[in-house]
Amino acid sequence: MTEKKDSTQFFSVHQDTEIEVKDVIRIVYEAMEEKGYNPVNQIVGYIMSGDPTYITNYKNARSMIIKVERDELVEELLKKYIADSSWNS
Repeated sequence: MTEKKDSTQFFSVHQDTEIEVKDVIRIVYEAMEEKGYNPVNQIVGYIMSGDPTYITNYKNARSMIIKVERDELVEELLKKYIADSSWNS
């Protein structure tokens, strides 16, 4: 069998589906709750300080949340709050 050394070969990698910010928040919240932490206090502490040690490593919560920009977390939380309140009427 003769190989073509001058042609380009293509390698395709299936990329992981990017997880949505709302799902990251939900997963982190649940992990914090399962470990006995107050999820709201811990997530606020992380958003305000940027210190990832506010978030548990349990269920990879810390590694998930640090992949999301903190302003994206605030934006998602605010959008959800407004959607669920009477502000949007």
